[in-house]
Amino acid sequence: MQWGVKIPLRDGVHLNATLYRPHEQKDPLPVIFTFTPYIGDSYLDRATYFSRNGYVYALVDVRGRGNSEGKFEPFANEGRDGYDVVEWLAKQTWCNGKVAMWGGSYAGFDQWTTLKEFPPHLATIVPAAAAHPAVDFPFFHNVYSSYIIQWLTYTSGVTGNTNTFGDSGYWKSKFTDLYMKHLPFQELDRVVGNTTTVFRKWLDHPVADAYWNAMAPTNADYKKISIPILTITGHYDGDQAGAMTYYLRHMQYGTESAKAQHYLIVGPWDHAGTRTPRREVAGLTFADTSLVDLNYLHKQWYDWTMKGGPKPDFLRDRVAYYVAGEDVWRYAASLEALSPKVQKLYLSSTGGRADDVFRSGQLSEAAPSQTEPDHFTYDPLDIRPAALQQKNNPNGLTDQTDVLNLFGNGLIYHTDRFESATEVTGYIKFVAWMAMDVPDTDFAVRLDEVKADGTSVHLTSDMMRARYRDSLTQEKLVKPGEVNRYEFNGFTFFSRKVSKGSRLRLFLSCPNSIQLEKNYNSGKMVAMESGKDARTAHITLYHDPSRASFLEIPVIQ
Repeated sequence: MQWGVKIPLRDGVHLNATLYRPHEQKDPLPVIFTFTPYIGDSYLDRATYFSRNGYVYALVDVRGRGNSEGKFEPFANEGRDGYDVVEWLAKQTWCNGKVAMWGGSYAGFDQWTTLKEFPPHLATIVPAAAAHPAVDFPFFHNVYSSYIIQWLTYTSGVTGNTNTFGDSGYWKSKFTDLYMKHLPFQELDRVVGNTTTVFRKWLDHPVADAYWNAMAPTNADYKKISIPILTITGHYDGDQAGAMTYYLRHMQYGTESAKAQHYLIVGPWDHAGTRTPRREVAGLTFADTSLVDLNYLHKQWYDWTMKGGPKPDFLRDRVAYYVAGEDVWRYAASLEALSPKVQKLYLSSTGGRADDVFRSGQLSEAAPSQTEPDHFTYDPLDIRPAALQQKNNPNGLTDQTDVLNLFGNGLIYHTDRFESATEVTGYIKFVAWMAMDVPDTDFAVRLDEVKADGTSVHLTSDMMRARYRDSLTQEKLVKPGEVNRYEFNGFTFFSRKVSKGSRLRLFLSCPNSIQLEKNYNSGKMVAMESGKDARTAHITLYHDPSRASFLEIPVIQ
């Protein structure tokens, strides 16, 4: 170990690195580095693993964190700084000129933002659960999460604020305080007691504008990529939307030779599991087949791409995905090669009733006939949901609290029971024709499998702010009473063998949570709205022949 290695940047700032080298290293070797705001010491186990397996490893604190100089502004500087780190490492006597990166979440983002600068000596990246600015963090579909101030406090100052970050009771109490007092979301930093961050600067950029776009590769950048890449994410990875956006954009704009070197793994994992898989995930238990040794897979990947070793055994094709419910890995040359049958399920109801889990509407392949529309109401001043959100829920993927406590806010639709076990793999799409009497609101949609015994498994979800129904960058407020088509196409990728006797459940509501920026439905800038601006939304969903609302699911034959 070599402590306190200083890496100079082009603007005179020095970053701090801790270096780990194989004992008695004689020849130059490839270097792997993790670029992190979480203080390099937190990755000690990874550094020692790879240095014991034939690599030099550098733990590098990003600008303004740990013992690195400069000021930390999340996501803003790592691209240029990462370039300088790569090129400095490549010139050292203990490096053979090949540099790779390791890491997930923010450190996954760091790999993509460094790659877009195209440092000549960057040989490969392996981004896991990579956050993508303005895609999944700090907002998803332009809806901010309360969590962002918790994360910004975690990365405030120069130290690792792990205990403060992990005090869930504190954070829930502050999120609830803002919620119960109906304060504007922009006041959240003041409520929690940390006004030193970029929180309000972020709120000034509520869509994917130039500020955010500068942090990620452009379409032209994807065309220039030429190095091998291994993307890793999970069914329940909170940054799956980001990880898959990088992957899908590369598949769309990259060259054929570059795409042939880009591999994708989607496991049955949550965010942390994309680096250290576990069998138990939020109430679900998977088979031992889910426990991929990702350290070893990384080593095999680095050996293959930088040392001329064999291709990793696990990578039998360019896409590897885990079929939950069957507990097997399947492979394909691309996501398109999965070739699922798109099954269209139309929404309907009896007597306009779909507002209760026990009196739900239907999802079926039968084309809609003339039926009454369904209705629900979202009152942003209704604070009853807060009481259900106070305890930590270790079984979030199987919990049914929300569907059993609609408070009038939501619609539910079920399919008939599946006559045979059926693999559903890929992305779903939901289209709803809706009208409302307010200029804006938010919608949340989720899909669950409901088993024959009444238990459920969460599959995928999406969210939409009504003013961005046609474009995520151009707002258009809703004309009260106007019937609009809402297409939800931002669901996460999943793969599951739906059991014989199970049903699918579609749940549509307006989010009313301590965990999210609340939309008070006034049409003003949402972060500035308060209870004084609140308007109750009365929402009508249509499912008649001229306005067919439907769900599309990808079924593997």
